[in-house]
Amino acid sequence: MWCWRRIEKIRWTDRVTNEEVLRRVNEQRNILQAITRRKANWLGHIMRRNGLLRDITEGQVEGKRGRGRRLIQLTDDLKQGKKMTFQELKREAENRENWRALFGQSNGPVVRQNTKE
Repeated sequence: MWCWRRIEKIRWTDRVTNEEVLRRVNEQRNILQAITRRKANWLGHIMRRNGLLRDITEGQVEGKRGRGRRLIQLTDDLKQGKKMTFQELKREAENRENWRALFGQSNGPVVRQNTKE
């Protein structure tokens, strides 16, 4: 945000809201899409690994649940948004390209360039 304020020459003493700055630079932000994208990124990372986080996400923890209403899980909004089951999400997460295509995170392949020639 500060870089756009510098571009627009808005001093720190000026009372200009962040929404006004975004309007001036024709930038739109959608916080819900950003949160969903980051959740999907994190979940895909967890599902491709083996370990405690994956076990917790899959619900493979021993013991009883506590009383009361079921807590909202990390995967609930992703399952609801894509209308997929947890197993389908898990299968898609195994292939990184499919996962990125599913959630619109196509950054292109990571290509490592050899600097020693």
